[in-house]
Amino acid sequence: MVSPRRYQQGISLYIIIVIVMLSMLLALWASRTSLFNELIVGNDADYQRAFEAAQAVIQDAELDIRGERPDGSDCVPVMANALANPPVVAQPNICRTGTTVWFIDEEKDLGSLLSTLEDQATRCLQGICQKRTGNQDFWNDSTTLTAMIANGVAARYGQYTGAQTGPNSNPILNNVTAGQGAWYWVEIMPYDTNPGGLLAGKPKLDLNLKPPVVFRITAIARGLKPSTQVVLQSTFARQKMKN
Repeated sequence: MVSPRRYQQGISLYIIIVIVMLSMLLALWASRTSLFNELIVGNDADYQRAFEAAQAVIQDAELDIRGERPDGSDCVPVMANALANPPVVAQPNICRTGTTVWFIDEEKDLGSLLSTLEDQATRCLQGICQKRTGNQDFWNDSTTLTAMIANGVAARYGQYTGAQTGPNSNPILNNVTAGQGAWYWVEIMPYDTNPGGLLAGKPKLDLNLKPPVVFRITAIARGLKPSTQVVLQSTFARQKMKN
């Protein structure tokens, strides 16, 4: 016959085993929760980094449209100067002095610009595009997006304004590797000052646009993680001061 004392010792062993197993499960749950939280924080930080890069790219596109440097001064071309110390190398992209297309100042040049863009497979050249037709969210089509981010089609941060990045800048803006970093495109959208129809005779915003176009800017920034991508769009109207 088993004594009560020996029976109690057997039950204690099972209780200890259950407690140890529960402790191991709790430790495993805690480690998985910590890992999950780290993943969430890391993804959020990467998204915020990409979002800030896209905002910076849109601001750079606005400077490109206005023909200004990052400090607000008029864009002055960088000319070669071999006598300088150190020597200065010409940068024909800055201020678009050596590019095929640029942001026009007179309406008479609009037709020529749109014709040049029409000849491109993507309807875009050096960051300047015709107004898109059909599906507007080209970034959701991998084939179209690959064509749009190619060199000579999209524009990079500072490529045409001379904006500089440093070692402490957003790493996405510093990244110009193919398929990585950030880009922008500016669509040329003719602005009808006499819409007629239902709007005829109605009060409207009087924009002093010369030439009569507005611009839609699309910026895309890819994070340091392959799954992170931010798309921002804005509409920009370059108005001229009335005399």
